[in-house]
Amino acid sequence: MRRVQPVSHRPAPDAVAVVGLGLVGSALAARLTEAGVACIGYDISAAARSAHVERGGSVAASLADLAQAVSTCVLALYDTRGVLSVVEGMPDAVRCFIDCSTGDPEQVAALSGRLALRGIDYIEAPLSGSSAQIRAGQATLLLAGTDAALQHADWLLRILSPQRVHVGAAGMGARAKLASNLVLGLNRAALAEGFAFAEAMGLDRQQFLDLVLGTPARSVAAEVKGPRMVSDQYAPDSRIHQHLKDLDLMLAAARQAGQALPFTETHAGLLRRAVEAGDGELDNAAVLLQILRERVG
Repeated sequence: MRRVQPVSHRPAPDAVAVVGLGLVGSALAARLTEAGVACIGYDISAAARSAHVERGGSVAASLADLAQAVSTCVLALYDTRGVLSVVEGMPDAVRCFIDCSTGDPEQVAALSGRLALRGIDYIEAPLSGSSAQIRAGQATLLLAGTDAALQHADWLLRILSPQRVHVGAAGMGARAKLASNLVLGLNRAALAEGFAFAEAMGLDRQQFLDLVLGTPARSVAAEVKGPRMVSDQYAPDSRIHQHLKDLDLMLAAARQAGQALPFTETHAGLLRRAVEAGDGELDNAAVLLQILRERVG
């Protein structure tokens, strides 16, 4: 694993596509637009397309139309199935895919191999950070791909995020993202459980958060999600159902590797119950709501 060093090579395409205009895709599109890059968006949601236009972008009517307008495409899709549907359905006019989705490592590696046979670059670029952190340039790109592909797209990757780490060949980006998301998610869950425990013993939420932030229990999760838990504000920067999808990928990869993940098994069960309770679209900080529901006695 190594930090990516910037290079001076910068092509000048007329436009870059962003496919998937949800929380992550819209944050990436905003960074491109503000950097002066023409950003053509596509999403199956009419509302997402309209919001992209309101932010200063343009939209394509179809993926076929998109492929005629760009040679580089940034993907911000829900899962690998969506990535495969988009990538394998687009003409070879698109010469580089930058995949910011969190996907299945084995399928991603196989896709990269198939695209290489067609002379198409595929760069894994999942981001560690919320959509708000992505928008602010504070998330870290976990890059996987060939040195040549990374150098050719370096100018664009620097716009997507100043923080970039090359973790290896295709498939390693997904593995790195899942492993880091495991730690991040458990940090959030531990913080939420701490809130529930403190409140049950009579501590005020703000008092407890101040305590955490002033002790070795401090974490980025406490800094970012703690204020949301204090105020019960759960408009999404990330969503519970999306993290549950990632947990299922973690558990599948762990089973394949023969490694038990006992805390993640418990976390997945907790989030599954949160989704069943109707909280799937809420921010991941809303895991607190499910823990509070599970009081005993």
